[in-house]
Amino acid sequence: MTGYVVFAHGSSVESANEAVRAVTAQLRERGGYEAVETAFLEGGRPDLQGAVESLSGSGVETVVVIPYFLTLGLHLQRDLPRLIKEIESSHPGLSIEVTPPLDGHPAMIDAVLERAQGSWKQSL
Repeated sequence: MTGYVVFAHGSSVESANEAVRAVTAQLRERGGYEAVETAFLEGGRPDLQGAVESLSGSGVETVVVIPYFLTLGLHLQRDLPRLIKEIESSHPGLSIEVTPPLDGHPAMIDAVLERAQGSWKQSL
């Protein structure tokens, strides 16, 4: 079975963390996935290790980490690979894959265009 982790930076502003958890809930519901967790680098709980442990405890053999980051910055280039290595060493046999960040996804320009066109004003 495959599990999914939406991995975000995390914030001391809990409403920001809740927004990421809402994305995770939508991934679970709209994707029809059973094993989905949220994880944070800092400023939120659980961390990546905790999320992966939760998934592996439910029989997951492969974990797909989906970085909820716009670009491939320092956290994704340095911190995430280090965390993945640590988790893999403590969970032999568990396969961990990491998707690209959101930058470059075709839907991103649609979101930027929508903002530029002013449709965001309608939701206020």
